[in-house]
Amino acid sequence: MEDHQNQFKKGTTTVGITCKDCVVIGADRRASMGYLIANKNMDKVIRVTDKIMMSIAGSAADGQKLAKYLKAEMELYELSVGIPPSLTVASNLMSNIVFARAKSFIPYLIQLIIAGEDNNGEYALYSLDMGGTNIKEEEYTSTGSGSPMAFGVLEDNYKKGMPEKDGVKLVARALDAAMKRDMATGNGMTIYVINKDGTRRVEQKEIDEAIKGK
Repeated sequence: MEDHQNQFKKGTTTVGITCKDCVVIGADRRASMGYLIANKNMDKVIRVTDKIMMSIAGSAADGQKLAKYLKAEMELYELSVGIPPSLTVASNLMSNIVFARAKSFIPYLIQLIIAGEDNNGEYALYSLDMGGTNIKEEEYTSTGSGSPMAFGVLEDNYKKGMPEKDGVKLVARALDAAMKRDMATGNGMTIYVINKDGTRRVEQKEIDEAIKGK
């Protein structure tokens, strides 16, 4: 995750997975500016609605701006339509916003994961790149400079229909692997669970136990 002042390299790790009755999404907390660690406690997983979260990798400024856009548009959607927006609505709108900017040849320097409850109560993930490509991920995905390490853990350990507790453990382990090998990833992690009760932030004790394999 880069500060958007002078540097444009992408650096961070975000992870999202679908579980039996929920979706789990997480990211590290380091914000870098070149070789400088600019911030050690940045929350890169942002609440959009009660059932939708978005993670950002790449430019911190672009990611934060897009999160504000999406949150405002989803609030307007619910006021206009009278029902909460689905995950598909959120991801399609964000794709349109990012694509329109990319056509101007000054793209948002981001990778996004939008996670939450989709149509018919399904829990899902969508990944978006700086060109506005919008891909529905059936099982798991990762973005940022540490994603190769995270993908190794995910591919070796993911099981379709895994329970929430195991999902939290897997996301924590994937992020931990990236933090050990990627210089732009570090300073702890933030993990959220979206289920039928809404959104909850996973406590640090649970994350620590997951990393230790408990």
